[in-house]
Amino acid sequence: MSAAEFDYEFVLEDEFDAISLDKKKSLDEILSGKYPAKNHARKVAHELGVDEGIIYLVGEPERRFPDSDQGPKFRQQRYFYYLSGVDYAGCTLTYDISLDTLTLWIPYTEPKKSHWFGSTPSTAEAARLYDADQVHYTSDLGDYLSNLPAALTVYALHADQRPPQLVQHQSFRARSSDGPLIDTAALKPAMNRAREVKDEYEIALVRRANDISSAAHRRVARNLLRMRNESQLQAVFEAVSTASDAHSQAYPVIAGAGPHGATLHYGANNAPLAGHATLVFDAGCEYRCYASDVTRTLPISGSFSPRAAAINDVVMRMQAECIELMRPGKFFYEIHNHAGHVAVDGLLKLGILRGTREELIAAGTISAFFTHGLGHHVGLEVHDVVGDAPLMLSAAAETIGGLRHSGKRTMMTPDKLAAMNRISRATAAEKQRTVLRAGMILTIEPGLYFNREYLEGFFRDDPVHGKLIVWDVVERYYPVGGSRTEDCILVTESGYENLTTAPKGQELLDVINGREGAKSRQ
Repeated sequence: MSAAEFDYEFVLEDEFDAISLDKKKSLDEILSGKYPAKNHARKVAHELGVDEGIIYLVGEPERRFPDSDQGPKFRQQRYFYYLSGVDYAGCTLTYDISLDTLTLWIPYTEPKKSHWFGSTPSTAEAARLYDADQVHYTSDLGDYLSNLPAALTVYALHADQRPPQLVQHQSFRARSSDGPLIDTAALKPAMNRAREVKDEYEIALVRRANDISSAAHRRVARNLLRMRNESQLQAVFEAVSTASDAHSQAYPVIAGAGPHGATLHYGANNAPLAGHATLVFDAGCEYRCYASDVTRTLPISGSFSPRAAAINDVVMRMQAECIELMRPGKFFYEIHNHAGHVAVDGLLKLGILRGTREELIAAGTISAFFTHGLGHHVGLEVHDVVGDAPLMLSAAAETIGGLRHSGKRTMMTPDKLAAMNRISRATAAEKQRTVLRAGMILTIEPGLYFNREYLEGFFRDDPVHGKLIVWDVVERYYPVGGSRTEDCILVTESGYENLTTAPKGQELLDVINGREGAKSRQ
């Protein structure tokens, strides 16, 4: 079937697949209120640990490409959105900590510009729309800043985001006699700590993004047997998202068939599906600036080949067991380690690894196949901010070689994984300040990958790992490419809630093959 003949069927029913009306009503009620910017400002002030001062944040400006009258798609600065809920260009905000006053400064739209591009809200309209105590035009911001008392501290996110009216007082921790101190070091860590745990409104936004993404994944699965190219899967997903009022993707869609599925951030999405057994489909929309992150591994013919099924079963077991471990007080590195142990057991059984379980875990050899972190925070970014301690690490960064990144983008080398397996909970409790807490949203996304270049370039001739991997067996699995399954998990007071309702396991196979029951269509 050609692309021109393909019917994408992206028009949605009145409710999302697998979402009850009661749940949708509850979400609608929460999201009908204002974005809780004022409470977020108070939360940040608490994390700053100060009783007075001014928080100053600038939003994304209007941009144009060089030598062009066109510009990139607008994307609001996420730190600014967290304290404003405003999603258009040219705005600034200030929060007076001692007065508990959040002020939004917005651009004025001239009537001629409004005719071409539409208008931004007036100050009166903005006061109704947003959770701010005061709304003024940006033309008045200079006078406000110039009249701030010299005894105050102004907290800015970065050195290049200092108030222009105060740039002459730029020395950090060196107060000028004629103007406020500008602190560009304390605000970002405080905001990271504040953003780490989500409130009810933020959870509702991430839930809605997951609902839309789950509906889009279901629609992709329903149409899979009619698709001929990776690009068609991307088109269906993005069409369903847009039709559901989610006009942006949280990250570029990954649709990797066969060996392409062994590239973590594959993005070409232009290869035919024919000749491949499976496809790793990683796609999540963004709803009102909040992200989702969902991955499914699809059998292109409607059923998994024996080897693809074997790898998929191991990954599904890794995910299911790790999700059950999610609860407050848990160290995330422990859950990652558990995923690795399940993978070791699975690949030993399949004959891909040799040696003893204990030997393989001590060496960290499974990182040749499970190459990334188990998951990451999700919120205003798909790989959202962490607080004071990296999520994937069990203790201070120096304990495992200076690694300070976290989540899926962390390359888990054997040395790092082996070090993580050696760390005791007592050591972790002593050195790491961040454990799972209620209100955090994280992905659980285990995967196993057969990337020829990576495996043979880094492991085949290794004196330790080369002997623990059975290379003639690995050769048979290269066509499988990769397998990954990913859901967004909310940590609750008593455990967890899976926010992702996209079909997986037997339900996914039923959807692909047209065997959905009446219940799954509601």
